[in-house]
Amino acid sequence: MKIIIIPGDGIGPETMAVTTRVLEAASARFKLNLELRHEIAGHQSLEKYGSTVTTALLEKVKAANGLMLGPMATYDFKDESKGEINPSKFFRKELDLFANIRPARTYPNVPTCVNPFDLAVVRENTEGFYADRNIESGNSEMLITPDVVISLRRITRNCCERIAKAAFELAMTRKKHVTIVHKANVLKIGDGMFIDICRQVGVQYPQVVIDDFIVDAMMAHVVRAPQRFDTIVTTNMFGDILSDLTAELSGSLGLGGSLNAGERYAMGQAAHGSAPDIAGKDIANPFSLIVSSSMLLNWHGQNKGLMQFCDASKAIEHCMGELIASGETTGDIGGKLGTKAVGDAFIKRFNTH
Repeated sequence: MKIIIIPGDGIGPETMAVTTRVLEAASARFKLNLELRHEIAGHQSLEKYGSTVTTALLEKVKAANGLMLGPMATYDFKDESKGEINPSKFFRKELDLFANIRPARTYPNVPTCVNPFDLAVVRENTEGFYADRNIESGNSEMLITPDVVISLRRITRNCCERIAKAAFELAMTRKKHVTIVHKANVLKIGDGMFIDICRQVGVQYPQVVIDDFIVDAMMAHVVRAPQRFDTIVTTNMFGDILSDLTAELSGSLGLGGSLNAGERYAMGQAAHGSAPDIAGKDIANPFSLIVSSSMLLNWHGQNKGLMQFCDASKAIEHCMGELIASGETTGDIGGKLGTKAVGDAFIKRFNTH
């Protein structure tokens, strides 16, 4: 398996360095024969090539089996005419990574304000209210007058069907419960169609229980009783917000893994940003990126029928759970180790199994 490694901005190089070590250890232990190719994007690419991402990089990613994208300074990139392209958006759109899967779970040793839970948000990734990706060319957010802005949302049958299928397929490997999150009381046509299509797809999965919630009520329910939920499927913006909430409820956004997947390509990506305020301080939590790498291995294993990749993914997440239980973590979840030391502890424990 060939994986393109892009460290990213801010805390990205620190957390990716740990994640790369984990992938190398997994490759050796499970005989995965991983080939890790290091490339650049973001500020480093902008300085060297005049663009945060290049077409040459895209071709390298397409020729590989997967991509690990580190956190990017997305807020800094405002003018695409100057090469300031959002790398995350770029790869999601160019590779048609329509499913953003974000698991969230609690761990016994991590303090939280909620009951223990284990859920996953399956977020549509290519349309909705996101103005930079829901039309073929240009931007769907328009300044009509100095005082009036109109933002368009795109909802299509094809995108609804494929994200629904992704959610139900995932639910079949979990607790067989899908919750549809929407705002159909206001967005009656678009979200009405989204609900209808999700339920139509659900007919093909009679073992799965289906319910639905309006998004604002869902936020309250997730805070009050997250253990009620298993697999949550929703549109782009709602999923973006909801998955950050569920990751934080688990104890830290630093625990939030994320996989962006399509029919042919997949990209592992931490659920958090580049956190420039703590960059270089050796305090960033690498677990989000580590979980994302394990999800990428599992996706490859499932797609290719290579169970050793799925076994490696399970071993990585098991080792992470053991580290958390023993308190060998960064300060955001109660530990006393730095980023690099967490990596050292991970490799030591992983290699003793």
